[in-house]
Amino acid sequence: MSKSPPTPAVLQDAAEITPDWLTSALCSGGLDVSVSSCRSEPVGTGQMAHNERIFIEYEGDRKGAPATLVAKLPSPNEESRNAGASGGYRAETRFYLELAERSSCVTPSCHYGAISDDQALFTLLLEDLAPKQQGDQILGASDAEIEAAVRNLAGLHAPMRGDASLEKLDWLLGGIGDQFPVYIEMGTPVFLERYRDRLSQDDAETLSSFAANVKNWAERRPTPRTLVHGDYRLDNLMFEQTPSGVAVATVDWQTLSLACGGQDLAYLLGNSSPPEQRRAHEDQMLSAYREAMAQHGVELSAEEVRDEYVYGVFQGPSITMLGALSVGQTDRGDEMFMAMAERCCAQIRDLDALSRIS
Repeated sequence: MSKSPPTPAVLQDAAEITPDWLTSALCSGGLDVSVSSCRSEPVGTGQMAHNERIFIEYEGDRKGAPATLVAKLPSPNEESRNAGASGGYRAETRFYLELAERSSCVTPSCHYGAISDDQALFTLLLEDLAPKQQGDQILGASDAEIEAAVRNLAGLHAPMRGDASLEKLDWLLGGIGDQFPVYIEMGTPVFLERYRDRLSQDDAETLSSFAANVKNWAERRPTPRTLVHGDYRLDNLMFEQTPSGVAVATVDWQTLSLACGGQDLAYLLGNSSPPEQRRAHEDQMLSAYREAMAQHGVELSAEEVRDEYVYGVFQGPSITMLGALSVGQTDRGDEMFMAMAERCCAQIRDLDALSRIS
């Protein structure tokens, strides 16, 4: 028996955003408002979903209602939409509705969230984080921005590290499932063939070696597990320079799982900057993460942080290869995936991480 449809209905694209729909959505979230008019425009560079900034006018007193919001909707690209419907859309929607308040990680507040029974359609109305600006995966980030992201990451990991209640959430992916090694083993040759003219021989060999040993990586995951973002990189972070330093917020929660926190940390550091910048600040960032975890009540030794970090470097090739093969191919996407592949492969070699899983 199917559930009752959400009120208001989940949308398929931005053309369905009307004043009446917005009024119903905002009222369902606790705001007593009436929307008189609205318009929207695309924002961001999402790979699996589509974002629209909505400009809103109200009748009478706004009563603190937002002048702008960001609507997150299914991707117009069929391939990307099918990838999201496999669990990503559900994970993000349920995160905002059920887990965001339990996290100390800065995220946009959610005014409405719903997903269709078949998980192919979803709609979120999220706080507009402007003037924060989206990071750029290709250009990279400053050390200050990366450290702010590291500290915000601890706000996700610490509150739910070892939390047994997360094991009961049937919508939350278990991290590295039984089929994951198969996906890597089958996907790696396809990825290497697609990008053979753009990958160095060293990087191709590193990716092949990971695929040959991926089952060992899956079997040797450290514990305890925590809530892991899964795609914690610059394109999914919003930055703002404030008088007190860099402020950051995290978006795009479609790849949530229970896994080793080092996977997020290593993925961020390995993909956010060229190898020479990462080498120069790596120890500093691991110390910042350890300090931030302690501030949130989780004491870890430097050895524990590094151990989880080295284990986690294989999140980089995993998301890079599977992500590239599961979403619609674009010029910017290809450039991004090549930058990620080059950086994460250098990280793997620098840390001699293959010796851990061979």
